[in-house]
Amino acid sequence: MSDHNHHDHPPLEAQDAGSQALAEALRSSFVIVKLAMVALVVIIFAAGFFTVGPQEKAVILRFGKPQGEGQKMLLGAGLHWSLPYPIDEVVRIPITEIQKVTTTVGWYLTTAEMELAGTEPPAGPSLNPQIDGYVVTADRNIIHTRATVSYHIDDPRTAIFNFASGTNHEFNLAGVSNAVQNAANNALLLTAARFNVDDILTRDIAGFQDAVSQRVGELAEREHLGVAIDQVQVQSVAPRQLKDVFAMVTTARQNRDKLINDALSEQNRIASQAGAAAASITNAAESARTRFVTVVESDAGAFTALLPKYLSNPNLFAQLELAKAMTQILPNVQDKIFLPQRADGKPRELRLQLNREPPQPKSAANP
Repeated sequence: MSDHNHHDHPPLEAQDAGSQALAEALRSSFVIVKLAMVALVVIIFAAGFFTVGPQEKAVILRFGKPQGEGQKMLLGAGLHWSLPYPIDEVVRIPITEIQKVTTTVGWYLTTAEMELAGTEPPAGPSLNPQIDGYVVTADRNIIHTRATVSYHIDDPRTAIFNFASGTNHEFNLAGVSNAVQNAANNALLLTAARFNVDDILTRDIAGFQDAVSQRVGELAEREHLGVAIDQVQVQSVAPRQLKDVFAMVTTARQNRDKLINDALSEQNRIASQAGAAAASITNAAESARTRFVTVVESDAGAFTALLPKYLSNPNLFAQLELAKAMTQILPNVQDKIFLPQRADGKPRELRLQLNREPPQPKSAANP
């Protein structure tokens, strides 16, 4: 019986060796676990770093609540850190990148390939409302028109709460694009209903485009889309089924405008000539007036200077002036005889003896 007990229980030395080996194994396992935990913490910490690009802003959402207030909520370009998902969620927003959308109403059916190739589908006998878009103008005409809107994110905080996605941790650009596109569709339909067809197609193209742009901006602000409208380009054409008719109207309008412009040019030419003639007549009259005034002033000065001489001896002055005038009136007369008026007022009688024949010249034989 003592032999049986001896074989059932191992020696004490063997038990001590097994316990020691187990303890060492446990210690090694704890070290590995600790190293694994440290490595896991390091990995988790390192995974929290993220980079914001130069054209982006970012916001950290902790359990859906943004961290920070006001402008401090927005993280600029550079390296940042956050807790891992699902504790923290990083939402990135492109703020300077220009986005573009095109309206989906008002244009006939076409494809991107046709647009690039510059071709169009066949017009068909009439417009098909099921596939062709159109707008109605203020004068109840139908035309095709479309708008291309360029925009960028202007208010990142507003855009985050309106268009952030919780599934991919990214800013939902498609949501912004759809919202701006809906605003552009609304603006195009409403504005077209306020303009006549001639204004949209020819007379006031810029005014129609500006009105559409203003309406898109108003809707974006009213709906708090957080975007700024940079540019709106509008393209408008007549229905393809009525292309020839509209071409005839356009030709007639161009001819009318040409006649009006020619008439205005002729009016300006005649008015310019009349103005030049009037100015010439006015200048000539002014010159004649100046000369006449100068002559009158000169004569007045001369008479004023002669007045004292006349007053001192009127008869002598009259005789002297008459003699002076006679030399100017009869410059080629050799003999001049002046008969002064008699004191009694009776006229003087002048008798001149004229030979019938001119006297013969005297000579040495006939002195």
